[in-house]
Amino acid sequence: MRHNKKFNHLGRQKAHRDALLANLAISLIMHKRINTTTAKAKALRKYVEPLLTKAKDDSTNSRRVVFSYLQNKQAVTELFREIAQKIADRPGGYTRIIKTGFRLDDAAEMCFIELVDYNDNMSKTKTAKKSTKTRRSSKKKVEEAAAPAAELEAPAQESAE
Repeated sequence: MRHNKKFNHLGRQKAHRDALLANLAISLIMHKRINTTTAKAKALRKYVEPLLTKAKDDSTNSRRVVFSYLQNKQAVTELFREIAQKIADRPGGYTRIIKTGFRLDDAAEMCFIELVDYNDNMSKTKTAKKSTKTRRSSKKKVEEAAAPAAELEAPAQESAE
């Protein structure tokens, strides 16, 4: 029976798959955003999110556990120093997958996977939208634009005298 065997093997043996996911996780931690296929990104999300949760608790044991997965000192240091502070108050969902289309070579579906807290464009602090546009005449706009320009010219002429 194959109950609860929903793991994507990515067409690789276990050792190759573990090395692939570790390298993708290191790249994601170091660069905060990587471009890869959608299947790899979904597998990477399941691999890296528990590591990010583990990094919130900065203890010797959690560092050793994360290092056993990544095998890269720089990535572990980056994860526990900078990333863990940014994600400290987030209860989960540390990564975002944005689909970008298909690769020309083999038509594989491509995407970006990124750390949510490091994308300034998608942050929660958006500027307020303008009020709704009206379809009224543009004569008022022309008159309003001319009036401040006339006011600016008048003081300039007075100061020249």
